[in-house]
This record gives sequence, C-alpha cells and structure tokens, in this order.
Amino acid sequence: MLKGIISPVWFTDTIPSGYNTVMNTIAIIGGGASGLMAALFASRSGADVTLYEHNSGVGKKILASGNGRCNIINTTASADDYAGNDPHFVTYALKQLNFHYFEKFCHSIGLILDIKDDGRCYPLSNEAKSVLIALKSAVSESGTKILTDAKVIAITKDDTHFTVQTQQSKQRYSKVLIATGSEAAPQLGASAEGYRFAKSFGHEILPTYPSLVQLHLNSKNHPKMAGVKTTAEVTLIIDGKSKEKIEGDILFANYGISGLAILDISQKASYALLNKQRVSISLNLLPRYDRQTLVTIVEKLFASVPKHDVHTALCGIIPAKIATYLLEDAGIALSTTVSALNPKEIKKLSHLIGEWKFDVTDTHGFKHAEVSGGGVSTAQINNKTMESKLIKGLYFAGEVLDIVGRRGGYNFNFAWASGMIAGKEMAK
Repeated sequence: MLKGIISPVWFTDTIPSGYNTVMNTIAIIGGGASGLMAALFASRSGADVTLYEHNSGVGKKILASGNGRCNIINTTASADDYAGNDPHFVTYALKQLNFHYFEKFCHSIGLILDIKDDGRCYPLSNEAKSVLIALKSAVSESGTKILTDAKVIAITKDDTHFTVQTQQSKQRYSKVLIATGSEAAPQLGASAEGYRFAKSFGHEILPTYPSLVQLHLNSKNHPKMAGVKTTAEVTLIIDGKSKEKIEGDILFANYGISGLAILDISQKASYALLNKQRVSISLNLLPRYDRQTLVTIVEKLFASVPKHDVHTALCGIIPAKIATYLLEDAGIALSTTVSALNPKEIKKLSHLIGEWKFDVTDTHGFKHAEVSGGGVSTAQINNKTMESKLIKGLYFAGEVLDIVGRRGGYNFNFAWASGMIAGKEMAK
C-alpha cells in the first residue's frame, strides 16, 4: 500500500435481501467504536435501534486514541496481530471488513484516510475528533436513538424478549448487543459492567489484564533516570527465556519504564505477570551493534581519550544520566580514569550497554492502559455473527471479548469489524 491519500470511492449500503424491514427492536449497550458501528449498520438495515451510553457523550476513547489523532485502522491486520485464547477468532471479521471496504465506508460518512507506509491509517485531518463527528452524525442520521447519561444496571431475558433496565426506566427489546469495552482507562468511563452482564447469562469471563501499558521495575536507579528518553532494543524475558524483541523509544519514569517499545511488549509481559511468571527486560542501548562489535567500539573510544574519566567518555555514546547509573550497576566509580580500566572492566561495561537487565514487578495499571486483554470467552461466541452460543439474541462486539490487538490501529480494526457484523446480523 503506497503512502498517501486514496481518492474517494463512494459507498452505498443498501438493505440486503432477507433483512427485516418490520419492527426489530435492538438495544446496544456501549457507545464506543464497536457500539456505534453496530448501531449504524443495524439501523441502515431496517432495525429499530437504541444505543445506551453511560457517559455524557459517545466515543470518548475514540477522541483520546492515538494522542488525539486516532490510528483508525491498519491495512495489514491478520490474526497474527491479536492475542487471546483464540486469536483466529478475528479472521472472519477482518475478511468481512477488509481495508478496501472500510475505506469506502469512511468515504460514505465523509471521512478520508491518510495511509502510512507501515499500514497505519489516520483521518486526513489528523484529528480524532473528525472520526467521532463523522461516525456520530451517520449514526444519528440512520435513525438510531442515542441515550447518554444512561447507565444500564441490569439486562434480563424472558422467553421472547430482553429487558434493559437503567436507573430511570425499563425497556423491552428483541435483541441486545453488549459493546461496553473493557476496564482500560476508567477516567474515560471504562468499566467491567459488560463482564457482569455476560456472566449473568452464563458466559465465562477470562481474567483481564492491562495491555499497551507502562511497566514497573524493581530497581533503585530508574527513578533517578526519570524523564530520560532514548532508543533501545528491548528484549522481554519470561521465566528466564527470551520471548520478544522490539526496537524503539524507551522513557524512564518514577514508577519504571515507558515508551513505544515498552507498550509493544506489554501485552505478553502483563499476561505473564497475571499468571505469576517471572518477568524481566533487557535493554540494548546501542541496538545497531552486536555484542562483540560493542566491545570493539568501547575499546576504541576509550583508547582515543585515555585521560578522560569514564563517565565523560561514555557520554559520547549514551545519554549522560543513563551513563551515571550504568556505571553504578557495573561497580565502576564515575571519576575513574579511562586508562585505569582493565580489559575485564571494559568488557563488562560493554556487555552492560548491550544487555542491561531489569526485573518487572507490575504494570502501571488499567488507568494508564490503552486496552485490556481477557474478557468474554470467544469459545462461547459465533465468530460469523457475534451472537452468543448460549443465549439467542444476545450479541457481543469489541474489547469486551477476549481479543486484544497490537499497537497500530489493530484494536480499532477488530472493533469496527465485529461491530459491523453484529449490527448486520441483529437486523436480520
């Protein structure tokens, strides 16, 4: 896919054969990405749709995503980009909402995409607000009734209908979609209510954990390096075995470590911590060089400045504050003259630059996580319809399910796709 903007191909979604054009009442619980998408497709297909959102407005996480830019989708998405008990659950949905189809859909609601070389896509405005305005307008125009400040406290079912209860009222519906999202970012209104509703209908809830989140470290030095940012290769180590390597920026913080490279390994790290495994990371502060080359570079550097103290010399290749605490971990005084170092100390220091290890004790929690892993077991959901295998007429979409994607638009990708399928299927 070439970088740039594709000229609009206008998209019309007509009512397919076999869809209901008489009264089919649907309640959608949650006004995030998957809920809005489901509402739009269900309403366009002839259903009578009511969307319940407990916040004062819909799409709060859309507005906050991508640092306010909204990485709306990724052109390269496949099951390999997701985690959960069954990552391949996403395959059918991603095929139904392939990128070409999604781009036409975006054009149909007045949204044009800017496509990056790595497959990430953003609105041409480079503003998340554009995505929400376009989507919310389309949903409103479709005839969906949007109820905000409407917290659902219970969902029950008799032989023929569901009853959705808020603090203000009770209403009956023929079908219900739970699209409540996860616990990630409670400051934006996230909660575990969807899991409670699912459990009340007999669904299995797999343990949840934060993902795309910062990590806490067991080290006395990371708080002293707070605010220092650099590029490194990060290796995730679980129970003593290397599991993943990612190169990117890292940022030391009072609690531990952040940065895009850390977010990228955080799903596996968080899941391992949930399962009481030993987790650590190893930092290669000069990732372009292998272990032996690093030794050679440091030897040549020190040979060229024999009268420098070792800290001054190291500042030529790594950030000064990092050099301070790297030397502390190596047991070498900052004031030591380079010429006073023996070959063993130089090799130890070189290896530490390429393999600086820290134990991971925790994540920075759901409040700081972009998404959540775990949730409603996909084994009890039909992946072609998003309908519960246990309760007829009950559907699920988006992050409430045990599916979590990598950073780069993949979580939105599944939210749009699962929401679209659920909306179309509920309207039948």
